[in-house]
Amino acid sequence: MGVDPSIGYQPAARPTAESSTKPALPSALDAAARAFERHLRLERGLSAHTVRAYVRDVLGLLDHAARMGAVEPGDLDITALRSWLAQSRARGRAGATIARRAAAARSFTAFAARRGFAAGNPGLLLASPAGHPRLPAVLSRAQADAMFAPARAPAPTPAPAPAEDGIGLRDRAMLEVLYATGIRVAELCGLDVDDVDLRRRVVRVRGKGDKERTVPLGIPAARAVDEWRRDGRPGLMAGHGEAGQAVAGHGVARQSGAALFLGRRGRRIDPRTVRRVVHTRLAQVPGAPDMGPHGLRHTAATHLLEGGADLRSVQELLGHATLTTTQIYTHVTAERLRAIYERAHPRA
Repeated sequence: MGVDPSIGYQPAARPTAESSTKPALPSALDAAARAFERHLRLERGLSAHTVRAYVRDVLGLLDHAARMGAVEPGDLDITALRSWLAQSRARGRAGATIARRAAAARSFTAFAARRGFAAGNPGLLLASPAGHPRLPAVLSRAQADAMFAPARAPAPTPAPAPAEDGIGLRDRAMLEVLYATGIRVAELCGLDVDDVDLRRRVVRVRGKGDKERTVPLGIPAARAVDEWRRDGRPGLMAGHGEAGQAVAGHGVARQSGAALFLGRRGRRIDPRTVRRVVHTRLAQVPGAPDMGPHGLRHTAATHLLEGGADLRSVQELLGHATLTTTQIYTHVTAERLRAIYERAHPRA
């Protein structure tokens, strides 16, 4: 079946490394890929990261199918799907990557069948590869406590500029919120001032698919956010630069908008800055694994389960669509228990 190649929207940027080495797809396959991308972004409301991953996988699948002679979505069959995954396996791709590619392929073939781009859905015949998910690294409780201890200071230096004081308050508040709530880094960066209710100690979070959920906030995190909002955020809203000097220009308050966490230039905090803050702080914690904000999300979930929280509550807290995603943390706690047992029991 043919596909109208004139899709009226701009797709997200494709990986330059892949686009420079792959030949152009046949027009019908390319149009179907573009329509699929629009479906993921506008109809399913998936995050930009998820859309990029799925579209990248589907482009790889369609390029593979085109090399096998496919010119339109209806030419895609189970042989091409299995051949593509087998090629990924032969190239040493991780099990999680192959599972994601299989999911992307099934999503695309189902979409193509629904839209009439193909007569059938060969993805229904594609089995999910059995995977052994890699257990995420997490902090111990002692390491989590050490993360919030005062950082090791170098030799005495002159008092920091007001902007540096604000940065310190911001970084502590971000670490506290990440560990207290287990939210994703994109969710943290998307928080507005009004999303935090300090009286009730809850945070309104907009997660994947623009779904909202309310997450409890612990007392230390609430105090850190309150101190940041009161004593740190106003200074960065005023536009202090790296050395505490006012940034030239105007409209910094407008750039800050309602954002809860701000960068040095007074704009909404960037995920890369948050990752750098987490890596830098954990490098000062003896024995702590090197991890980013997602590692703190894993840590929060693991510590909740170890403390007696039920899986459904942790699922709601993390904003997982299915309980299956949350169940990986039961494996984490079991592995930690096994490690403790083997170290401590005389007959382990």
